[in-house]
Amino acid sequence: MTTQLVCLLIGMLLPYIWAGASIPYRNRQFGKIELNEPRVQGDLLVAGGARVVGAQANAWEALILFTAANVGGLLVGLDPAGYWTLAAMIWAAARVGHGVFYLMDIAPLRILSFAIGTGMSLWIIAMGLMQS
Repeated sequence: MTTQLVCLLIGMLLPYIWAGASIPYRNRQFGKIELNEPRVQGDLLVAGGARVVGAQANAWEALILFTAANVGGLLVGLDPAGYWTLAAMIWAAARVGHGVFYLMDIAPLRILSFAIGTGMSLWIIAMGLMQS
């Protein structure tokens, strides 16, 4: 279960990492970071800034699915040392890759990383369904 928790922690940190990565874009485009309404400012970012905000939003969305899949796996008693661990590690790597490819503006690899990450969450759910 330790591996799953580490992967979950990675997923929890990614949205904050991408939020921090938006700071240089905000400074470059607006000359400052808007602390009172940062989401409004984030919506106005263009190019790389818009991509990093997109990576952050998608990281939150993916985390919800991954968390639900892991809770389901835990509830049905999936073997933490089995394929669940593999799926969690692949998910974490795919999610890191997704954000990096988003920032680098490499859409095909970003989409592939998204699909792999989503597939791993669905695989965990499928494993749980097959066990119960």
